[in-house]
Amino acid sequence: MNEKQPEQITTKIWRETAEEDNPFAASACFCAGYDVYGDLLGKATYIEYLYVLFKLERPTSSQAKLLEGLAVALANPGPRDHSVRAAMCAGVGGSTHASALIGALSVGAGNLGGGHEILTAVQYWSACGTDISAWSRLIKEPPEHDHADVWTAMEHPPGFDPNGVSCVTPVKQTLEYLASAGQGACLSWLLCNRKKLEEIAGLPLAMSGVAAAAMADLEFSPEQAEMLYLLLRLPGAAVHSLEQEKLGWRKYPFFADGLKLLNDPGPVADEPSVVSP
Repeated sequence: MNEKQPEQITTKIWRETAEEDNPFAASACFCAGYDVYGDLLGKATYIEYLYVLFKLERPTSSQAKLLEGLAVALANPGPRDHSVRAAMCAGVGGSTHASALIGALSVGAGNLGGGHEILTAVQYWSACGTDISAWSRLIKEPPEHDHADVWTAMEHPPGFDPNGVSCVTPVKQTLEYLASAGQGACLSWLLCNRKKLEEIAGLPLAMSGVAAAAMADLEFSPEQAEMLYLLLRLPGAAVHSLEQEKLGWRKYPFFADGLKLLNDPGPVADEPSVVSP
């Protein structure tokens, strides 16, 4: 009778050593060769470990500083952001906390400041680099849309704000800091050529555009950039959902009249139930 072979898990990311008395529990866990609980814990920062998870290697000091700055800039898009509003709706509506995060991910995954816009913008960086002529051609004549069964075509150049008037202060502040922190070619070039690109696009640069340039400098693939962007924006969605859950629907923001009923009849009195014979 053949002995059952142990199941093989194919991954370069993770390796475990089993406990002597329990083959289903790990005594040591290794991420990209690093002993997570015996070496990384207490020595590596969360941002450094996050980089290792995605890139399977330790970041340089400038890469870690760049990713940390990007994480701070993206952590809370604020209650005006569509993904955060989705989480707030879930919270105020009494949905589960997991539903709030799923709502934020779903709404924040698309082409308007969402994860798919980041993927497309990083693809633009890969195609154009720091060539202003290439950017001009790609913005004016975007490539044919793929995955039409899942995503609609971009309605604006990725990384720019289709509803903006001018580049807003937080975007400029983030670009200036990340360009100095990361010492990467994309962010430095974007800082110098932002106004030229805005003239070509006819739109101001958005936070998604800065994030895409940072992802390109960190050498994340478009797919990695999309995933990481979604992940880094979740904290804001979580806390605003929890806050709105406590505040209730009467204090939901951005309603001119504050959702106040002018002829509120008050609570409905309990009525005895009628049972048919």
